[in-house]
Amino acid sequence: MKRIFIYLVMLAFTVTSQAQDFDEKLFATLEFRSVGPAFTSGRISDIAIHPTDESTWYVAIGSGGVWKTENRGVTWAPIFDDQPVYSIGCITIDPNNPHTIWVGTGENVGGRHVGFGDGVYKSEDDGKSWKNMGLPNSNHISKIIVHPKNADIVWVAAQGPLWTSGGERGLYKSTDGGSTWRKVLGKGEWTGVTDIVIDHNDPNWLYAATWDRHRTVAAYMGGGPGSGLHRSKDGGETWEALTSGIPKTNLGKIGLAISPFNSDVLYAAIEEDLRKGGIYMSSNRGKTWTKQSDAVSGGTGPHYYQELYASPHHEGRLYLANNSMLVSDDHGKTYRVLDREGVHSDSHAIGFTSDPNYILLGTDGGLYQTYDLAQNWTFINNMPITQYYKVAVDDSEPFYYIYGGTQDNGSHGGPSRTPNSTGIRNSDWWKTLGGDGHQSAIEPGNPNITYAQSQHGVLHRIDQITREQVYIAPQPGDGEPEERYNWDAPILVSPHDPATIFYASSRVWMSENRGDSWTAISEDLTRQEERISLPIMGRLQSYENPWDLYAMSYYSTITSLAESPKQKGLIYAGTDDGLIQVTEDGGQNWTKIELSEIKGLPNRPFVNDVRADLFDANTVYAALDNHKYGDFKPYLIKSTDKGKSWSLMSGNLPDKRLTWRLVQDHVDPKLLFVATEFGIFFTKDGGSKWIELKSGVPTISFRDLTIQRREDDLVGASFGRSFYVLDDISPIREMQTSDLSQEAKLFTVRDAYWYDQYSAVGSQGSIYSAENPPYGATFTYYLRDTIKTKKALRKEKEKALNKKNSNVPFPGWNTLQEEAWQEAPQIVLIVKDNNGNVVNRVVGKNKVGITRVTWNLSVSPQSVVQLEGSNGAWTFPAVPGSYTVSLNKVVDGVMTELSSPKSFEVKPLWKETALPPASEEEIATFITSLEDYRLKMSQVAVDLDNSMKKAKAMKTALTRANRPITELMKQLHDANQRLLKLNAQMSGNTTQNAIGADETSIPSPRSRFFYAARGASTTHGPTDTHKSSLEIGSKQIASIRTELDDILGNVMPKLEQAMEAAGAPPIETY
Repeated sequence: MKRIFIYLVMLAFTVTSQAQDFDEKLFATLEFRSVGPAFTSGRISDIAIHPTDESTWYVAIGSGGVWKTENRGVTWAPIFDDQPVYSIGCITIDPNNPHTIWVGTGENVGGRHVGFGDGVYKSEDDGKSWKNMGLPNSNHISKIIVHPKNADIVWVAAQGPLWTSGGERGLYKSTDGGSTWRKVLGKGEWTGVTDIVIDHNDPNWLYAATWDRHRTVAAYMGGGPGSGLHRSKDGGETWEALTSGIPKTNLGKIGLAISPFNSDVLYAAIEEDLRKGGIYMSSNRGKTWTKQSDAVSGGTGPHYYQELYASPHHEGRLYLANNSMLVSDDHGKTYRVLDREGVHSDSHAIGFTSDPNYILLGTDGGLYQTYDLAQNWTFINNMPITQYYKVAVDDSEPFYYIYGGTQDNGSHGGPSRTPNSTGIRNSDWWKTLGGDGHQSAIEPGNPNITYAQSQHGVLHRIDQITREQVYIAPQPGDGEPEERYNWDAPILVSPHDPATIFYASSRVWMSENRGDSWTAISEDLTRQEERISLPIMGRLQSYENPWDLYAMSYYSTITSLAESPKQKGLIYAGTDDGLIQVTEDGGQNWTKIELSEIKGLPNRPFVNDVRADLFDANTVYAALDNHKYGDFKPYLIKSTDKGKSWSLMSGNLPDKRLTWRLVQDHVDPKLLFVATEFGIFFTKDGGSKWIELKSGVPTISFRDLTIQRREDDLVGASFGRSFYVLDDISPIREMQTSDLSQEAKLFTVRDAYWYDQYSAVGSQGSIYSAENPPYGATFTYYLRDTIKTKKALRKEKEKALNKKNSNVPFPGWNTLQEEAWQEAPQIVLIVKDNNGNVVNRVVGKNKVGITRVTWNLSVSPQSVVQLEGSNGAWTFPAVPGSYTVSLNKVVDGVMTELSSPKSFEVKPLWKETALPPASEEEIATFITSLEDYRLKMSQVAVDLDNSMKKAKAMKTALTRANRPITELMKQLHDANQRLLKLNAQMSGNTTQNAIGADETSIPSPRSRFFYAARGASTTHGPTDTHKSSLEIGSKQIASIRTELDDILGNVMPKLEQAMEAAGAPPIETY
C-alpha cells in the first residue's frame, strides 16, 4: 500500500511537471527591436506597379518578404511577414482585378545564398491577407502570368529545387484561380521553367524558357539538355520546341521579352556553355531566331540575372539585367551600360510607368528611381532589408556598437541605441569595408580595433578612430599555392589574449600581433577534393558544360573556428566537407572527426558553427547544415569529451529550420540560443526542448546571433531584414519551471541610464529611423493568472453552465450593482529611493505571462490635485542613485505585494561633459525646492481660482437677495478687483497675453517656475540664474499668498455674513 501511495505521488508530480512547462506564449512579450539599418537596403527580385495608381508599388524582396507603398516609396509596409516563408521570386498584379496580387516564393536566382519558398500565394484584398495556392515543393518560382481576360487562368514558371533534383518544376497552369494545378511543360528531374511571356494581342500564344541547373556545396552547373525555348498556341496545353537559329550547345538561363509594339517580335537572352551567350531576336513569333549580339549577363554569372525587359515607350529598346544593367536601342544589336552613377551594381528588376522618362530599378542594394532616363538617380533609403551573414558587438560605452557583414553591401557598423529621441538613423551607420561583407570581429576592451573581410579571405584590420583599413590577410609562403578561403572565412579573437587572432583558409592561421604577421598552425584540414571532379546533376560532367564557379565559395575550406575559453590552445575547426578537427596543443597535433560517423547525421554536413563551451573545457557544440544537398533538417550536436563522442541536441526544432549559428549564455550554462532559417530559438535544458522567440520579428532567416554580455542583449543578424536586438534576456535566464506555479515573479532590473534625450532632426518630412529601447528603467514580471473582476468570475461560471446546457440563474440586482461599482484590479509597481520614499508608481498590465513596463525616470509631481480637470503636471527626473521596485496587486482597494522588491541603479550616461555639471546632491536639492515651490504655487492658483468663482457666484446670489444692501454691491466689486489683480500677478496681464505683447510685463511666478524648472531638466543641473528665478518666484508667491489669505480670512467671510443678512441664497461650497 505504501509503495502504491509513493507511486501515485510520483505520478502526480510528473503530471504536474509536464503540465507546468514553458511555451512560446509565455515569452511572447519579450519583443525584438529592429535597429535597421536601411542605408544600403538589400536585394530586389521583382517590381509590380499598380496599373491605374502609379503611386502604389508592390516590391518583392529576395530575402525579405513583400513590401508595399502607396506614395511612391515615401513610406512602406511589409505585407508578407506572417507567412511561413520570406524568400520571394516574383510578384504579379491581376490585370482583371488589381486588388488581386499573386506572389511566387523562393528567389529566382541560382546564388549560393538564396532562400527557398513553399509555393504560390494569392491575395484578393491588396495584400492584407494571403492564401497559399499550392506548389509547395517548387522551392523557387520565377514568373506568374494571369490571363488578361480570365482571372481563373494562371501560369506559373517554377524553377524547382536548386540543390537537388525533382520537386515541382516546370510550367504549371490553373484554370480555377489557383485551386488546382497541372504541369504543362518541363520534363526531366533537373528541368524547370525560368521565364514566360504572353502575347498581349492573343493570350493563347505563350513562350517559355526551360532551364536545367544544379548547385552543390562544391560547384554550380547552370544549364543542360533540358534548357531551351518553347511556344504554345493554345494557352499552354501543348508546346513545340523553338530551335531554328538557337545554339546547339547546352543552354543555360534564358530571359524572354516580347515587344509591346509588335507581338510578333520576341527577344531572348541566352546563356551558353562556359558563361558565354548572346541576345537573339525573332520577328515571326519564334519560328526562327537571329543572333543580335554576344551580350550576356556577367558579374556573378548569368544565373544571377538574365531578366530581359522591352521598353513600353521606345521600340527596340531592351534592358538586360546584369552586374551593370545593359541597354540596347536597336533590338539588341549593340549595347551600352546604363548610366548608374551612385547606383548599386547587380540589377534584377525594372518597373515602368506612363512617364517615358521614368525607371524604377531594383538591385542588390535596393531601389532607385530616375525621372530623366538614368541621368540622375535617387536612392530609396527607408527599407531595412539588408542581408547580414554575421554579427559582432563591441563593448563601447555608454552604448555598444553592432558590426556585421552583408551580401554585396560591404561590412557595417552602427549603434545599438542612441541618446536622442529620434532613434537610430541611417546616418548613425557607416561602412567599415566594401565588397561582400562577412564575419567581423572586435578586440575586447578596445572597440577602436575591429576586423572585417570581404569574400574569399580579404581580411582587414580597421582603426575605428581614423576608419583606415589595413589589409592583413595571411599569404602563402614561397612556392606555396594560393590559400583556399571560404566565401565567408572564419575569424576568431582568442579569449585568452586580445592581440591573438585566428583565421582560416583550408588551414588555420594564428597571429599574436593583431594580424601584422601570421603562422600557419595546421596543414590542410579538409578533404582537399577537386570540386569539378565531383558529381553534379547526378553524374560526373566534362569541361564543355555550363559550369560557373565565379562568385561562389571555394570548396574544401574551413568554415568555423573556436577556442576554449577554459583551456588555451584547445581549438576546433569545422569544414564545408563534413569534418571537424581538434587540437589541444595550439595546432601541433590535430585529430580529425568524421561527422558522417555520428549517428543521425548526413554524409557530409557543412559546419556552419562550432562553439566551445564557456564553462567546461570538455564540452563543445556544432551547428551543421545539409541544405546544399537538399536536406533542410536542423542538425545540432554536442560533445562532452572534446569531440571524441557526440550526441544530437536538435530536440524539437521544427523541420526546415536548418541551423546557422548558436550562442551560449554567459551566466547559465544550459541556456543556449540558435539562429535558424526561420527564426531564433532557445533552450534551457541543453537542447531537449527549444522555444521560439517570435515577437517583433517577421518570418526571416537569422544567419548569426550573439550576446552583448554587459547589457544582456541578444543581437541577431537577419538575412533580409537587417539587425534585431532583444533587450535584456535575463528574464529568460531567471524564469524557472517552478515559477509557473507561483502567483507572480519580479525579475532582476537592469540599471537605467540617466540623460537628456535630444531631437536629432527637425521638421524634415518622413525620415527613416529605428527605435531605441524605451527611456528609463524597464521592469519585467510574470503573472500566473489574470486578476479577475467579480463580473468576469461570474461570467466564467455561467459559460461553464451554458456549455453543459444547464440552467444559468439570474445573479440578482445587488450582485450586478456590486459588479458595476467594483474598480478594475490593477498591477502597480512602486518605485522607492534609497531612503524608502516613494518616487513614482507605474501601472502594469493585468495579463497572464511575462510583461514589460518602463518607468521613464520621472518623479510623481507634488502639485495640488484638483477636483476637476486633467491634473497633468510637468514632471522632474529622478536623480542618479539606488532604487527599489516592488510588484503589487490592488483589488477592492487592498494592495498586496506579489514579489520581493528588486534593487537597481540609475546611472549617469555621460562620464565626461564639456563643462562640469552640478553635483547629484545639488540637483536633488534644487528639485526638492522646485517641488515645494510648485506645491505652494498650485495651492495659491487653486485657492485664487476658487475664490474668483465664488466671488462671481456671490454676485449672482446678491441679485436674488430679498433685503438688498447697497453698500454690499460695492464691497463685493472691490473684493473681486483685488482677486483679478492677484490673478494678473500670478499669470500675467490678460490683455497683453492675448496678442503676445508681454515683453514689458513683469515675469509672473508661473514664468519664473517654468524658467527655473528647465534647470532640472538636464543632467548639467541648475545654473545661478535658474536658482535666482526660483528665489524671486518664491518671494512673489509669498506676497500673493499673504494678500490672498487676507481676502479669504477676512474679506470673504464678512461678505458672506452680510449677504446672509441681506437674504441672499447660499453659495455652493468646495
